[in-house]
Amino acid sequence: MNQETSNGAIRLVAAAVSVGLILTTALGADESEEGFVPMFNGKDLTGWEGMPGWWEVRDGAIVAESTPAKPSDRTHYLYWKGGEPADYELRGRYRITGAGGNSGIQIRSERRPNWDTWGYQADIDTEGVYTGCLYQHDRGLVAERGQWVVIDAAGQKNITRFADSKTLLDAVKDGDWNEYRILARGPRVVLWINGVLMCLVEDHEKKFALPKGIIALQMHAGPPMRIAFKDLRIRIFDARVAASPTDAGRVALTGP
Repeated sequence: MNQETSNGAIRLVAAAVSVGLILTTALGADESEEGFVPMFNGKDLTGWEGMPGWWEVRDGAIVAESTPAKPSDRTHYLYWKGGEPADYELRGRYRITGAGGNSGIQIRSERRPNWDTWGYQADIDTEGVYTGCLYQHDRGLVAERGQWVVIDAAGQKNITRFADSKTLLDAVKDGDWNEYRILARGPRVVLWINGVLMCLVEDHEKKFALPKGIIALQMHAGPPMRIAFKDLRIRIFDARVAASPTDAGRVALTGP
């Protein structure tokens, strides 16, 4: 074996070990509810702000719906008014229906005019194309399901696949309630759906990797659809305190 081949083999082994460590810590991350506070009272839109006439509360859930009689001709968002957190874990359930339906949860984002946003999004759709992926308005898909993506300061992506995208989609319940779990800590963003790890991103490109920002819910332009969210809650981490080995942020601190 020549030196170049040997070095390549070492890199492959190192990558495999790193992915295994990432998966082990992700799957073993803290599932407790300790430290979480509600973001939604289940009764009305207190603490939220969005385009008038689109968002309402039905049966304990925040709902937006487009119909043939009331189409959504442009994408808009419902803003959480609880601040612009940096390091946190967000949990909540969503249900989306309607062919071609699309939505998402904005994290560490900027508020833009006309109920728009810019930044990271934990994606949701009814076609199984984007659900469980991390999206960004200028970049498009930052990470697909089953990808661990590291982006350096110059914007170069290093992608490692840890699972098959279609297999991960089996964890998602079509037309039913699904639990989204979002971890943002340091340069890392990690997404789970129904307890299954969907993707991981480590982003060092400062113009895109905002260290903090708003949280918002998306109503996408397009064909008739309904999106509903409930049981939304957040645990904000103190950036001055290092994560403990049992903390859910542990996966976000595991090096590649």
